[in-house]
Amino acid sequence: MTNFEYRPWHDGPDPLAPPVDIRAALDQIGRDVMEGSSPRSALEELLRQGVRGTRGLDDMTRRLWRERSRLQRRNRLDGTMQEVQRLLQEALDAEKRQLFPDPSDDARFREAQLDALPTGTAAQVRELANYDWQSAQAREAYQKIQDLLGQELMESRFQGMKQALANATPRDVERIREMMSDLNDLLAAHARGDDTQAQFTEFMNKHGDFFPENPRNVEELIDALAARAAAAQRMMNSMSAEQRAELGELIQQAFGDPRLAGEIARLDAQLQALRPGEDWTSSGRFRGQNPLGMGEAAQVMQDLAEMDGLAEQLAQSYPGARLEDIDLEALERQLGSEAAVDARRLAELERELRNQGLLERAPDGSLRLSPKAMRRLGETALKDVVRALSARRGERDTARAGAAGEPTGSSRAWEFGDTEPWDVSRTVRNAVLRTASAGGTVTLDVQDVEVVETEQRSRAAVALCVDTSWSMVQDGRWLPMKRTALALHHLVQTRFRNDALELITFGRHAQPVDIAELTAMEGVWEQGTNLHHALLLAGRHIRRHPDAQPVVIVVTDGEPTAHLEPDGEAEFHYPPLPRTLRLTLSEVDKLARLGASVSVFMLGEDPQLEAFVDIVARRSGGRVVNPDLDGLGAAVVSDYLRKRRG
Repeated sequence: MTNFEYRPWHDGPDPLAPPVDIRAALDQIGRDVMEGSSPRSALEELLRQGVRGTRGLDDMTRRLWRERSRLQRRNRLDGTMQEVQRLLQEALDAEKRQLFPDPSDDARFREAQLDALPTGTAAQVRELANYDWQSAQAREAYQKIQDLLGQELMESRFQGMKQALANATPRDVERIREMMSDLNDLLAAHARGDDTQAQFTEFMNKHGDFFPENPRNVEELIDALAARAAAAQRMMNSMSAEQRAELGELIQQAFGDPRLAGEIARLDAQLQALRPGEDWTSSGRFRGQNPLGMGEAAQVMQDLAEMDGLAEQLAQSYPGARLEDIDLEALERQLGSEAAVDARRLAELERELRNQGLLERAPDGSLRLSPKAMRRLGETALKDVVRALSARRGERDTARAGAAGEPTGSSRAWEFGDTEPWDVSRTVRNAVLRTASAGGTVTLDVQDVEVVETEQRSRAAVALCVDTSWSMVQDGRWLPMKRTALALHHLVQTRFRNDALELITFGRHAQPVDIAELTAMEGVWEQGTNLHHALLLAGRHIRRHPDAQPVVIVVTDGEPTAHLEPDGEAEFHYPPLPRTLRLTLSEVDKLARLGASVSVFMLGEDPQLEAFVDIVARRSGGRVVNPDLDGLGAAVVSDYLRKRRG
């Protein structure tokens, strides 16, 4: 037997999370493309805004900047100096209490020494380095100052060191100084180029417990140390000149051993030479009330730098940017696990859009929607149209089954009055399945009978002429027009494949386009509504298919203001010239002689347009529809289905 073992889930994609919604993402990209964005811009906008259930890059960036601002508003950098001042005052008070009852001259001399201490915390700590404390409490408080300075100094360069040195002994301090000396020697050898992996391995075997990052070579060790040292330097840069000088003097008393501060200074100089690309010069403004120690301040500066790097990754504004570039571990540290999950899902969404062939490279290297993506967009647009038709009329257009026509490939149970031919194989199968359990002779019963479903199939030549003049963009009709064309195109390609559909755009000129060109077409500031040219192209399309039912559909929001001259040039004039109207109506008459009625879908409430399209409808035997934008697709598809039925 196969054994299964279940263990807790700790990291990686959530195995129970729902898959990313590719269809919703594609719909959003398609909508943006139809409004004039490039596919790349539309994809970037999708990733910035996110999808349902997944926050986008913009939201993560806003949270990063909010957290960054909170750190600077909440904190200040003088925590170490404040704590030193408190301990120093505690030591002085305890020593004076010890000396006060003592009548000896030595006690008076010591009091005079304490009263003559120089101003400034650092100077006082330095002056008291060799003082012979009479009070055990005072001696302990002063020792705490030296230990605190040592812990903070080491924590500012080695994360986690403060806790490790909480109860440091002189032996521990000597070991730290030895580690620092060996580290500086290793970095110096690396700078000269004569270090070896064996030398690094020996160093890690001896001092590896100081480096929880567990670097694998000198380069990784330098990267970790330089990032922390640069953060500590930015912390110093963020202080006032007085604070910086005071702290610089104080750290000379770290663990009571000035050699340690010297080793730190040597380390910083080497790291700055080895990693000049780190940010060693910038500073920050901290204006809060929460005092931070040197180690905490260095960590805050490191967090701020990490946030800046994450913000750049989330912006995706550099060449070749990919969502895989985002440091998910850093994002989780700064914004929590949910942000990392959202970023991982966005990366998966981007990867799936490419892997499923919904975005492809054009010959010029740009991204474009693939034919597969166009089919999905058309399917969505058609579903919206069918939903609108159902809501408006209480029904939806379906193929009518009947005795005449072509088989659809499906069958249904026979009902009283049906005259369709039997589907013999399915009928016999039903009878066998019904009688098999009884073990008797196979007999037919009326409940076994299935009939072949057929439908009336006539062929249509369809010319959909859509207005692409600037007014369509300006008045918000651009996207509904494109979605209408998508829906009609998808219906013809999937349901009525024998029909011949021609998409014709007309502005100053008219031209036939494929659905991908129309979807990606951008609005252009161009005056002119050349319906004459569009109807001329529609007539050519219908003549190429003389055996088909002619269907001409026009979507426009303005009366004709341009016509095509014999030399191929378009003449524009507003208000329309009589010649423009005459040539346009001449094409309407030619279409009528071909048996094509022209249905005009009039957008807007232009009285001149209304009067003109009324003439068009009367002369061609067509009709005029004035739909709202939401109902445009349903109206056009409904008219197409009505016309193709004769």
